[in-house]
Amino acid sequence: MVEKTKAPKSSSSNLLARGTGRRKSAVARIWLRRGTGALIVNGKKYVEYFDTDINRQEAATLFKVAPVASNYDIEANVQGGGLAAQAGAIKVGMARALVSIDEAIRPLLREHGLLTLDSRRKERKKYGQKAARRGFQFVKR
Repeated sequence: MVEKTKAPKSSSSNLLARGTGRRKSAVARIWLRRGTGALIVNGKKYVEYFDTDINRQEAATLFKVAPVASNYDIEANVQGGGLAAQAGAIKVGMARALVSIDEAIRPLLREHGLLTLDSRRKERKKYGQKAARRGFQFVKR
């Protein structure tokens, strides 16, 4: 049975935009509201949610590229994938939500690659091999 998640509990009256980001098998749903620039991921501050600085920086890239983003509170619900994929999904989802509010910011986000999807996926395992490309170790005798 698939568990359905609802929009975050905070008031939906000041909801400005929604965005969806995907990376590998991670899917991020983003809600933008007027606020002070807080980024909440699955009910926690993004600094607490992501364990490495690289993931934290990737999730917060939008704040560095577009200072306008600090006028909004961003709430993200992320499922699937690992933490690195989730950070990438949040980055794309936040950029899409911001573009839906202000279309004039699109060229800036495009220039920094925030609207470009990373289409790389895990390669499937092939039969007769140990993994996608790794074969079995050769035994001479």
